[in-house]
Amino acid sequence: MKNNLADMMCLDIYLSSLTNEEYEKIKHKIGTPKSKPMPLLSWDIYMEGFQKRIIEAKKEMELKQVLSLSKKFNWKNDLNMVFSENNYEALIITDKHQNIIWVNDGFTSMTGYSRKFAINKTPKFLQGEKTSFETKSRIRAKIANNKPFKEIIVNYKKDRTIYNCEVKIIPLHNESTTHFIAFEKEVV
Repeated sequence: MKNNLADMMCLDIYLSSLTNEEYEKIKHKIGTPKSKPMPLLSWDIYMEGFQKRIIEAKKEMELKQVLSLSKKFNWKNDLNMVFSENNYEALIITDKHQNIIWVNDGFTSMTGYSRKFAINKTPKFLQGEKTSFETKSRIRAKIANNKPFKEIIVNYKKDRTIYNCEVKIIPLHNESTTHFIAFEKEVV
């Protein structure tokens, strides 16, 4: 018998359907496996789906939190569409002066900084020596234009590890721009 995954799975399924008496009659034909037993694949498949559901639930909860802020500030943006179009690890909402008013748990995971530390600061605390002056200037100019944009900036984690951060910033507005939301993810 070939020792490949499909054959082992078929054998496992077949053996699990046998009674003890039937198994005793054929066990001498099976022999001992030449390789270590494979992990329980159905559990692996379950865990992969479970992990996806956890991520989806977190993103749904984050959307609800942002929608709550939207109601408070009367933003006119279609945030359901904005969330569906953007992939992210970290979310940051700032006021129009770039003071952070809210971050998600992904921000803490990505940067190492706590929510409490980030609130009322500008995202400048994530920058450092290797953060390009030109990139910072482009970001300031694009924020002033009040149009959505995407940039990659060199940021620093709390432990001073450098990472490339893709930032998509979208102005949040009622009659005028009142806040900005940044969808961020670490990129290579």
